Amino acid sequence: MRTRKKPWAKKELETNNYLIPNPRDYKNNWSKYFISNNTNILEDSGNKELHLEIGCGKGSFITKTAQINPDINYLALEREEQVIVSGMRQAKELELKNIGFILSDVSQLQEYFGEAELGRLYINFCDPWPNKKKWAKRRLTHANFLAVYKKLLKPGAGIFFKTDNTLLFEFSLNSFADNGWRLRNISLDLAKSPYEGNIQTEYEEKFSSKGMSIYRLEAYTL
Repeated sequence: MRTRKKPWAKKELETNNYLIPNPRDYKNNWSKYFISNNTNILEDSGNKELHLEIGCGKGSFITKTAQINPDINYLALEREEQVIVSGMRQAKELELKNIGFILSDVSQLQEYFGEAELGRLYINFCDPWPNKKKWAKRRLTHANFLAVYKKLLKPGAGIFFKTDNTLLFEFSLNSFADNGWRLRNISLDLAKSPYEGNIQTEYEEKFSSKGMSIYRLEAYTL
């Protein structure tokens, strides 16, 4: 489905200080960004844990999460200009002190983050790439991606994963298990599970309103 163009997107990208134009400059030292960005970051932000959402979409999930948890620093990665601007605008309106946005692709992660630099990864409703077997390597829970995540996460840190796609969830369960991750809090229907504190994405709100099951898991490094 093609993303509808936003006439205000170009100006937002040029003027919104929540967009990080040079993420490579902060590799192994993201505290530098959160301390030096005096337009939206508090001086005591440098020592906070760093969490990253891969594919933040319109940013509803990550901005709500950052708002609720001011003692954690958040980064949101998204490759679509017409999508990421919505999250940036939300962060600006909320005057959040602990978030930044990266316009880039997941393939660049190792250029932006050093080993054991991240305290958590969020992957929400990513593309399931369902139609051809050869597309499996594009799934964000494929073994190739998991190997990268494991390098970037601190020991014992986790990936919080949600999807509405049954085949992708089954694939992901096997992929995590086969590659030495410890699974916890597995849910086959999140709305009916005992899990507390769930923050919905924009897709999740739409799917849940239609009665669709949401699958969720947490996978931790050993």
